[in-house]
Amino acid sequence: MTAYYVTTPIFYANAKPHLGSAYTAVVGDVLKRFHQMMGYEAYFLTGTDEHGDKVMQAAQAKGVEPKAYVDEISGAFRAVWPELNISNDDFIRTTEPRHMRVVQEILTRVHQAGDIYFGKYGGYYCFGCERFYSEKELVDGLCPDHLTAPTYIEEENYFFAMSKYQDWLIEHITANPDFIRPERYRNEVLSFLKEPLEDLCISRPRSRLTWGIPLPFDDRYVTYVWFDALINYVSALGWPDGELYKKYWPAAQHLIAKDILRPHAVYWPTMLKSAGIPLYNHLNVHGYWTLGGHKISKSVGTLVEALAMKDVYGLDAYRYFLMREMVFGLDSSFSEEALVDRINADLANDLGNLCQRSLAMVGRFSGGQVPAAEAAREQGGTLRAAGDEARRAYVQAFGEPAFHKALGATWALISQANKFIDQEAPWVLAKDPAHKDHLEAVLYELLETLGLVAGMIYPVMPGAAARMRAQLGLPQDLITVDAARIEQALKPGAPIHQAEALFPRVEIGGEPVGKRGKEQAAPAQPKEKPQEAAEGLISFDDFKAVDLRVGLVTAAERVPKSKKLVKLTVDIGEERTVVAGIGEAYAAEDLVGRQILVVANLASAKLMGVTSQGMLLAAKDDGGLSLVTFDRPVRPGSRVS
Repeated sequence: MTAYYVTTPIFYANAKPHLGSAYTAVVGDVLKRFHQMMGYEAYFLTGTDEHGDKVMQAAQAKGVEPKAYVDEISGAFRAVWPELNISNDDFIRTTEPRHMRVVQEILTRVHQAGDIYFGKYGGYYCFGCERFYSEKELVDGLCPDHLTAPTYIEEENYFFAMSKYQDWLIEHITANPDFIRPERYRNEVLSFLKEPLEDLCISRPRSRLTWGIPLPFDDRYVTYVWFDALINYVSALGWPDGELYKKYWPAAQHLIAKDILRPHAVYWPTMLKSAGIPLYNHLNVHGYWTLGGHKISKSVGTLVEALAMKDVYGLDAYRYFLMREMVFGLDSSFSEEALVDRINADLANDLGNLCQRSLAMVGRFSGGQVPAAEAAREQGGTLRAAGDEARRAYVQAFGEPAFHKALGATWALISQANKFIDQEAPWVLAKDPAHKDHLEAVLYELLETLGLVAGMIYPVMPGAAARMRAQLGLPQDLITVDAARIEQALKPGAPIHQAEALFPRVEIGGEPVGKRGKEQAAPAQPKEKPQEAAEGLISFDDFKAVDLRVGLVTAAERVPKSKKLVKLTVDIGEERTVVAGIGEAYAAEDLVGRQILVVANLASAKLMGVTSQGMLLAAKDDGGLSLVTFDRPVRPGSRVS
């Protein structure tokens, strides 16, 4: 069985969990569950980073000892993860003896390799970043991240000869294009490495900081927090001789937010190289969650409160929103309204409706039992083919990783299944005994598709997937996207159990739609008689016929042999290809990550051999073309009206 090892960064123990840390943990859990479902032996590590200046300062501010403080914060993380259905296999703390021992062993090895030296250094130190800055790195004399004035410190310390490995690191990143992904972060690291790489100060004198791991070769100093923290990824596996290390480190995948890109993409690889430890496989970097914009409910005021929305709307719906809303690698905005929109549109209307109507028809037309499968197998139905295509796109998206694409492929299949019901009209087929075989084939294909969908949603919504398996009468240990295994488990004559709706529609605040008291209900507004449009004007109904959607450009490239045409891959709730004549106004690479306005229901057209599935909107004046865009991040696929 192939091994798979995924890690979150260990979360800094100077603050309690919030939406950002929760997202990273959910992504790690989703990756573990997906790979387990695909037959891998997966191992998932998370934990807390508990040394350094910031922890010391936070403990002093509360008037407690550092150990008592980090125990409290680490406990808060360990308490939250089960509430998010996080299935981590280990939780590492940097104050544990098993970790501290490995840190000292690696320091000894790097020191013996001649890559650690003693020197005097003067520089501008930011206590928030816990690092020195050179004058050219400061912005108007301030730390570029915290916008505070750093403290000039001159002291003797130990340094890691990181510059020795600069050329090697550039070669490795260049030779392995997916070592850091998405590509934008690979490019960012390579850009940083164009400048001479400075050596890394890896100690702090105990005269000013006692809270840390003592250097094994000079106990007057403690280890710099990053040289300590990064080692958790191998210390948790029992480096150098542990069985877990031998099994899982060759399959290592790191998962981080973009703010800690440099330590993981520069410090950590060079540390590993110096210590003679093989590198990890991939560094997977995601963007930030932001809060802002006038549509955010008052009930979501901070990142911590945004995390609490799981208790209001349900854990599966919350996890789905996080994974569907953020394009991995880009920033995304959290709002309660967007969460409710996803629940009602995707989960209640699409998935919930498909499940309910399919099982209801099996109840009415097949006696509540799985129908005969022979006709479905003989016909090799269209829905089965759509399921095969969706599965391929789903697996490919997880490999990137691009979770919104994987879920987009899932929901494209759900949409096709709902259309399949409308096209086949089982209620009509049921009226004529001559159509019995065809009716059974239709119903069986729907059950097969629901079984596949239950597998596809499992990594993100394990609870909803379990409820679907129960309704379909499938074994709870059948967690798969293998169509053959689903078909084998759907035995003709087995009972189907239709139960309550998977996802009821909700209103802001979590109340089910229609459950508000009468005194809260908004009065119905009388409909006005539509007026005829004046000459040269269009009616409101004409305007409503145009489906305008928010699109997020996820990829862009020039159309060969064309000066103006650019081929865009656009997320409008599903992936579309749009060809636009904007190549003289915009470079293709500058369009990735932009939000644009797309006409989604325009008939497809072929331009220079490329099929365009929509049209973007832009304004043109004497200054040239200017794309129509938005003044804040908006969920891709949102309707513009």
